[in-house]
Amino acid sequence: MIYTKKKNLSRYLGQSPALDAAIHKILTCDLNELTMGRNEINGDETFVNRFDYDTIPQEEAKWEGHKAYGDVHVLLEGTERIGVSNVDSLIKTIEKPEEDFIGFRGEVQAWFPMTPEDVLIVYPEDIHMVKVSVAECVHVKKCCFKFKV
Repeated sequence: MIYTKKKNLSRYLGQSPALDAAIHKILTCDLNELTMGRNEINGDETFVNRFDYDTIPQEEAKWEGHKAYGDVHVLLEGTERIGVSNVDSLIKTIEKPEEDFIGFRGEVQAWFPMTPEDVLIVYPEDIHMVKVSVAECVHVKKCCFKFKV
């Protein structure tokens, strides 16, 4: 897992070509111009999902994990908290391989406050709980870059 500021993101180039493609897109494009839904970068190796939502109380949030992809979370507007726990500390509840989705239950080990300046990169061992409100529910505009691991 990597939690950093957007201005420091180039420091993480070189880990994998798929992650590099996501980082280059974040650093060189106006992400506000992305269309809602899936936007292609490099086929199934790297792509970005653009979506909006309202944050929710922690009690309503769900865990999610992935086997094939890592995620790069980037907010365009709003704030949220993202909870992260190591896969070994949680209990698997559901798996949908066709969606690269695994659900879990358990406690949050660490919280990461997200603003448009922050970037959170999670790998398959980093199970994450997104959309969690900071103080009150707010509208969020977000990009989630998917990179094959």
